Amino acid sequence: MTGDNVLDKTTRVNLLYDFYSPLLTEKQRTFLSCYFLDDLSLGEIASEFTISRQAIYEHIKRAQASLEVYEEKLGLLAMHEQRSLCMMELRVAVEALDSPSKSDVAVIKQQAMKWIERMERIEV
Repeated sequence: MTGDNVLDKTTRVNLLYDFYSPLLTEKQRTFLSCYFLDDLSLGEIASEFTISRQAIYEHIKRAQASLEVYEEKLGLLAMHEQRSLCMMELRVAVEALDSPSKSDVAVIKQQAMKWIERMERIEV
């Protein structure tokens, strides 16, 4: 796995954790937090909790799988990403209003209405 893929995976797990951590068991929250948020190795976590590295690995894998199942069913991260993209596009358009012509205003207004409609269609 390349460095970018590891970073992408870590970022995804961290985002899923932000949304779904209350649905995990206390152990799953603890081990995911140690591994992904505190950047501890499996060995360090195992030593701290006096269980095997393999047990830590299994807990983390099951917790990650649970996070993915929650996302598959609830889609909170996907909705968040869609809204973030709309907001970014809208922000760029609003910044273009600093010295607009009348035609620029009309185009930006039309785009803004499309973004609002897109955001309204994002299912909760």
